[in-house]
Amino acid sequence: MSEKREEVVSEALKAEEEQRSSWHILTLEGDLVPVDEFNYKGYKGLQTFSGYEVDKDRTVNQVPPHVTLMKSLELVDYEPASDPGNMRYYPKGRMMKALLEDYVTGMIHDYGGMEVETPIMYNMNHPTLANYLNRFPARQYTIEHDDDKYFLRFAACFGQFLMAHDATISYRDLPLRIYELTKYSFRREQRGELVGLRRLRTFTMPDVHAMCRDLPQAKKEFKRRYKLVRDTLGGIGFENDEFELGIRTTEEFYKKNKRFIQSMVKQHGKPALVEMWKERFFYFVLKYELNFIDALGKASALATDQIDVENGERYDITFMEEDGHEKHPLILHCSPSGAIERDIYALLEKAHMGMAKGVRPSLPLWLAPTQVRMIPVNEGHVKLAMDYAKKLSGGKVRADVDDRGETVQKKIRDAEKEWIPYIVVLGEREVGAEKVPVRVRSDGKLHKMSLKELGSEIKKQVRGKPYRPLPLPMSVQGRPKFVG
Repeated sequence: MSEKREEVVSEALKAEEEQRSSWHILTLEGDLVPVDEFNYKGYKGLQTFSGYEVDKDRTVNQVPPHVTLMKSLELVDYEPASDPGNMRYYPKGRMMKALLEDYVTGMIHDYGGMEVETPIMYNMNHPTLANYLNRFPARQYTIEHDDDKYFLRFAACFGQFLMAHDATISYRDLPLRIYELTKYSFRREQRGELVGLRRLRTFTMPDVHAMCRDLPQAKKEFKRRYKLVRDTLGGIGFENDEFELGIRTTEEFYKKNKRFIQSMVKQHGKPALVEMWKERFFYFVLKYELNFIDALGKASALATDQIDVENGERYDITFMEEDGHEKHPLILHCSPSGAIERDIYALLEKAHMGMAKGVRPSLPLWLAPTQVRMIPVNEGHVKLAMDYAKKLSGGKVRADVDDRGETVQKKIRDAEKEWIPYIVVLGEREVGAEKVPVRVRSDGKLHKMSLKELGSEIKKQVRGKPYRPLPLPMSVQGRPKFVG
């Protein structure tokens, strides 16, 4: 009988579970108020977030709303043949995920990130990596081969740091920005936490590091990246007031950099939660997260950045200073969107919470798998509908045709269940007409528009976003049903 393998748990994770810290609310006026003394009137989200973080209970006892939605929209589902926390993506979900990957990568390119690719598997006996593993609070997937033990990466740090170690770097090159979209990252999250897309064991993480000359440069770069984070999340489809800012730091760093941290809170525009340690155990002295609060009151970080004061030296990354001496850089760790899968989770949770307020659920137009649904009144109008859909598709608009032998009303209901933004019903009156009736989901009204006007309206709304073609056949009748 084979022995059960012991789970590899880092010393940092053990310390995080055991270490005691103090919790405060940092106000816009710069006051640091203990969490149990702060007046949360008008800050319900912050109150929920503070309770969640202080309690440190990550378990989920009921099915979150986004799980039902991800299945009913045929985006994502569980994969019973894999380890829990590993998902299957249907064509519509894969398209959404790919668009998010393209968009975030484009934002990082514009910021100046140099894209690289590194291995997903590393030797646990490598001295530098073994040391770093124990400084990062995460559980590992491990693989044994011959006499060696390997771990699957949980971020892009390892490959990027080893690459930087081998590079010749001048102070003129700094900040040096290195980026990888880690397909994939792996963390052995605990089973009680694995529900839907909120917390996974395998995920896609945009990870951009910046090697900085000193603390003043690191702080300047940190603020620039904070804008990158806000712009990225805004472009995905979130508002700033949908996030709660969490800051983690040491008492010493806070005292020396109080105005800098306060400036971040002011930029955020509302009070933030601060976790303060008396001593530094982790590799960073400052970390922030932008957290989304879902329908069950659970918080999930969608973006983060950190000021790392250890790994420049640990990996022996050096740059040549102006005076000819070699120095170790400070390193910033940033994911401007967090895990791509978690963005989909948050968009679906946001749609669900909007429904409770009477708002029609929808996805951002640039992420909608079908942007326009053509509904022919009968079989005689299918060709017209196909012609229109092809013209729109030629203009990079995702249009399809419901050519099933169903009633018009059922086709409209089904399109609404799919959250399709624009629905066009084509009958005898529309043959040869300059304008057609367009049902617009965002306002619930019927508009008369030409095909050109419809295409222009959509392209205007998705300007600056990446494009992918229709993920399924144009004919709705010719599609398989992935979810029963």
